[in-house]
Amino acid sequence: MDTQKEALRRIISTLANKNEELQTFLETVDTTLTGLQEESWKVTSELEAELERLSSALEEKGVELRGAIKEEKQRKEAELQKQLSEGKFALLSCEELLEFANQTLNITNEEEFLKAAKQIKERVTMAPAFRLTTRPAVSENMSQFTVDFSVERAGLQRLHFLPVPRAPEIDASSCVVRDNAVTVAWQPSSEVIVDGDSGSGGGGGGGGGGGRIERYELEYRKTNKDSSLRAAGEACWEKIHDIRETQVTVTGERSKVTVTGLKFDSRFVVVRVRARNKAAAGEFSEPVAIETIAYNFGFDAATAHPELKVQGDTVTWEPQGVKGHDPRLKGKENKSSSRSATPSPNKTAGSRAGRDRFAGESYTVLGDQEMSGGCHYWELRPLADWKSFSVGVAYRASLGRFDQLGKNAGSWCLHASQWLQSSLAAKHNNRAKALDWPLPQRIGIYCNYDNGDLSFIDVDRLRLLHSFKTKFSQTLVPAFTVWCGGISVTTGLQVPSFMGKFLSTNRSLSNLSQ
Repeated sequence: MDTQKEALRRIISTLANKNEELQTFLETVDTTLTGLQEESWKVTSELEAELERLSSALEEKGVELRGAIKEEKQRKEAELQKQLSEGKFALLSCEELLEFANQTLNITNEEEFLKAAKQIKERVTMAPAFRLTTRPAVSENMSQFTVDFSVERAGLQRLHFLPVPRAPEIDASSCVVRDNAVTVAWQPSSEVIVDGDSGSGGGGGGGGGGGRIERYELEYRKTNKDSSLRAAGEACWEKIHDIRETQVTVTGERSKVTVTGLKFDSRFVVVRVRARNKAAAGEFSEPVAIETIAYNFGFDAATAHPELKVQGDTVTWEPQGVKGHDPRLKGKENKSSSRSATPSPNKTAGSRAGRDRFAGESYTVLGDQEMSGGCHYWELRPLADWKSFSVGVAYRASLGRFDQLGKNAGSWCLHASQWLQSSLAAKHNNRAKALDWPLPQRIGIYCNYDNGDLSFIDVDRLRLLHSFKTKFSQTLVPAFTVWCGGISVTTGLQVPSFMGKFLSTNRSLSNLSQ
């Protein structure tokens, strides 16, 4: 019976995996179908636009040629009309003179005849008919405007789609993950495909460099699976278009581009890239999953002091008017560390384990992810209206409800204040070391649990503010204290490369004795 149940469970597990695989496949096919429809509409629109531009260019050239023919026709017509008008006038004058000559022949009086004959002779000498050119000024020939579009027509008939670049091949071994940026390296393909054919070659109309790659398109998405297929519910592709040659670093036969400003809140970043020439985009390369390890945590709202408001990656101090929380008194408390070091008389060791929310003057909230090994890094920014805050790490079990960071052996912190006067100090085990440095606007916190290193960095000025050296004996959590104002925390960060410089020099700094 048990054997059959176990076999049935294996069958169910296999079916469940196949079901998930089929769901992923159907979703991929559906996404591909949608993409195909969008891409088809896009290329059709581009083709129509190209044909419209070609038609417009032909029409413009037609207008230009028609104008030249019309202008020449009008010029010749004017010349011929002028000759026609002059010829008609000469003909009329000649007819009048001929009639006058015929009438003169009938004159019998010799004196009158001689007088009329003299007039005829003078009029013949001056007659327009004898001074008129009887050859047309222009010809009807318009052969100079004959055009031959046979070459262009043959070119249009040879018109074909541009060759399609082959998919590049991402070189996973040359991809680099550093400083929350991913440098993607790929091998460009010099071959092209035409109309989906797997063969290479320029294709019709692909000459003259038409198939030369002009830019690349890169897409990436975050996932928690080392898989090229997108599982249901995971992020869609983020797109980076128009990666030009000026943005691509070429080393040897590889091309590289860096995607910056990423938050590594997943185990992997999947990338793919494709090439595009003048108008045609090829297929994407096979997706490659690149591991992106970073420390992610949020605020544990269950631990937050009642007067702290946790919202996303920010914590703000919102006083509720509780007696004893007068800011003036709080300012004095900050000024005198000895008073604030006194724990609440109601606090007992037994009360710590079962009560998580901080109270009294411990305006504290903890992170929700523990550290039990490895290297971790996160950053803090004070909000514009801040007055006092602390940031560090602590053993969760060592903090009572009324404990303040740095006031016991189980917490280490950097304390900053600009209440009454500016101050910066490193605190641990109820001891403080003043730091002679301007109040930073962005603080990096580095924790190497295994080596017992805890460092605080002024990120904007790249200055190591202080480094604790100890041996951690329990799991740690990030810890924050906020009084008056607020802070924001950035997680999902790799240990930045500039930490290497500080890790080699921090041994020379004075640390608090343990």
